[in-house]
Amino acid sequence: MGATSKRIERVNKRRESSRASWAQRISLPVLVSSLLLIAYGCVVVWSASLTIADASFPRHLLGVALGLGLAVGMWRLDFRGLANMSTTLLIIDLIVIFLPYVPGLSHNAKGLTGWVKIPLIGLTFQPVELAKLITAFFMASLAAQFNGKIDSIRDYIRLCLMLAVPFGAVIVAGDLGSGLVIFAGGAVIICMSGPRREWVLSTVALLVGLVSLLLAADSLLDSLLGHDVLIKQYQMNRLLVFLNPDADTTGAGYNLLQSLIAVGSGGFFGKGIGNTSQAGRGFLPEAHTDFIFALLSETFGFVGAALLLILFALLLFSTIRVIHRSDSLFLKFVGAGIIGMWTFQIFENIGMCMGLMPITGIPLPFISFGSSSMMMQCATVGIVQSIWRYRSKPA
Repeated sequence: MGATSKRIERVNKRRESSRASWAQRISLPVLVSSLLLIAYGCVVVWSASLTIADASFPRHLLGVALGLGLAVGMWRLDFRGLANMSTTLLIIDLIVIFLPYVPGLSHNAKGLTGWVKIPLIGLTFQPVELAKLITAFFMASLAAQFNGKIDSIRDYIRLCLMLAVPFGAVIVAGDLGSGLVIFAGGAVIICMSGPRREWVLSTVALLVGLVSLLLAADSLLDSLLGHDVLIKQYQMNRLLVFLNPDADTTGAGYNLLQSLIAVGSGGFFGKGIGNTSQAGRGFLPEAHTDFIFALLSETFGFVGAALLLILFALLLFSTIRVIHRSDSLFLKFVGAGIIGMWTFQIFENIGMCMGLMPITGIPLPFISFGSSSMMMQCATVGIVQSIWRYRSKPA
């Protein structure tokens, strides 16, 4: 009996050690919240596939499977070695951004050049999704050099100008929405690096002035030359229509009006899977991608939308806990950039569907249909888990 008790005790100790080891290597709240979001997204896309031909559920599952594989790969990597590779990261970033313009790789979708076709397997991928993550690492490597405190206005300006390089490259490539996501993530990293408050406020005021000047100059050039110069007219309409969607009910305002109807008609518990009218009958374009929150709200109502926000909040606050526990300033900044990108995409997409934000075509993380977006969202979760795994300084 004594020998048996000792064996049982040893087995229990090994089990407890194994549980402790997994807890040391994986952040359970991040894992659970991200998996629940992915599962929720699968349910929403499956419901969309019942009435929308382009919402291929098998293709969505393929993106999830590839994304989960990427997440595991990212989790196993130690990214601390990238802290001193800012120049290399910037070069790779620019190559990835302009990859769709390489002959033989370029692939057009819906009249836009933003995808590449992967040789041999024939799948398409949107490189700008990868560029978002590379930019986060690039900005984190620069910001970590100042040890959390920027003392010189010159260094602050240098950081801002460095962010302007990938941001400007994405804008030149014609993807305003992705450019704004990159800007949001980089801006959070810069703010985390310890600049003075007056520098940040002055930058915000300067950006507002520059954007106003750009819009005025673009309007003047368009009228003088008789054609769009900097900003296409449809892009301008999408950005400004949220101010008054009734002004253009057959053009740019149509999608927004249909989205508002879908969100409002869902009620408290929603209409149920397969019973949507706006998305199911084709009134709401891009219901499975850009306006998927409207589809979700119409299907599952206020309860479904509230559940989504709770899961997003759990993911964001769990990630904040992860970066707070990290000993690496570089990894802290990477995690902050990821949080910035997630937060901006969530607020922009949901706000867009509710008429509170401009229409930019930014997908809803983990929910919108799209293999490229899903793969990179899963990769970000893997990176966050890697930050948790390697949160302590090496002995």
